[in-house]
Amino acid sequence: MKRTTISDKLQEIAAAIDQHGSANLTRLAVFKKWFEVSRRLSSFAIFIADRASKQKKKTTKEAEELIREVRTLLADVDVFAPVIPREAATKLLISLRAFQNEHKNIPWGAVRIISDHNLYLIECGLQIYLGRGDTPADGYRLAADYCENYDWRYGTGPNGPSRRRIEEIIDFVHHVEARYDH
Repeated sequence: MKRTTISDKLQEIAAAIDQHGSANLTRLAVFKKWFEVSRRLSSFAIFIADRASKQKKKTTKEAEELIREVRTLLADVDVFAPVIPREAATKLLISLRAFQNEHKNIPWGAVRIISDHNLYLIECGLQIYLGRGDTPADGYRLAADYCENYDWRYGTGPNGPSRRRIEEIIDFVHHVEARYDH
């Protein structure tokens, strides 16, 4: 009997999107076990930060400047074995948090207002890379945040454009496993 891999499980999520238009977000929890192997989580975090920095989206001048800083920081970084100067990454993380530091009070507490999802993904990726929230559950949350998409027909979760992102992650997983697991 063939062992089911994370790639197989991610392919099943992509197939569910093809068949039903969406998939349950919690199916991405398969990452928790995968991230228990050293190197994978920090590599994935920088992979997502890099992908988010390359998304084309109309934004503000301040957000564009932050994206340029991210691209400069990650320009020559090997996402499969990232080595990023801690001081520069920490400085950029502080700038990213300050950019989206607006909160709104709601009946059960305060929530943070995220105006630029890509900058948020970059922030989370750098935070994980720097070891400030670097558990397998944090990696799962980053994967879910990257793949989640709002579509009025299906609500939030992996749907439509999420399929392409899941395929990107499958390709990443194959590269990581080929590089370190054989």
